[in-house]
Amino acid sequence: MLGVSPDCIADVELALTEACANVLAHATADDDYEVRVGVDNGLAVIEVVDHGGGFDVAKALEGGGASPNGDGPADSDSSDGEGEGEGDGDGAAEHLSEGGRGILLMRALMDRVRFDAVEGPHQGTRVHLEKVLTWNDRSPGAQLIRARAGGDP
Repeated sequence: MLGVSPDCIADVELALTEACANVLAHATADDDYEVRVGVDNGLAVIEVVDHGGGFDVAKALEGGGASPNGDGPADSDSSDGEGEGEGDGDGAAEHLSEGGRGILLMRALMDRVRFDAVEGPHQGTRVHLEKVLTWNDRSPGAQLIRARAGGDP
């Protein structure tokens, strides 16, 4: 509607699907989760919060050389196997559990990925995803972003 590029939409959709799939893979019948989405100044922020037992992010990443709260490609060393080596025997992703691959996929698609423990009476895990939106050139969203930045509408 506002003109976010199809590639950007696909990246966000797939990362969100992976985050929700991780919740469902580690949930029990009584667990619930929520998805929070916000967009501000061209940055999409998505949080998937489960109120179940959560999962051990570090364990899912064992063998892959990635840290639990590493950021996306903008802040990562691409030599750690993210986005490459899938199935060819050379990348770190081959050594990860399937859940760990989903985490690497989220990191490859999004600009920032963070995992936090949710404390309190409804403990669980929060997956925080951020993506700077890319726009179709003449879309209303692109014009709004340019206007806010002081550029030509």
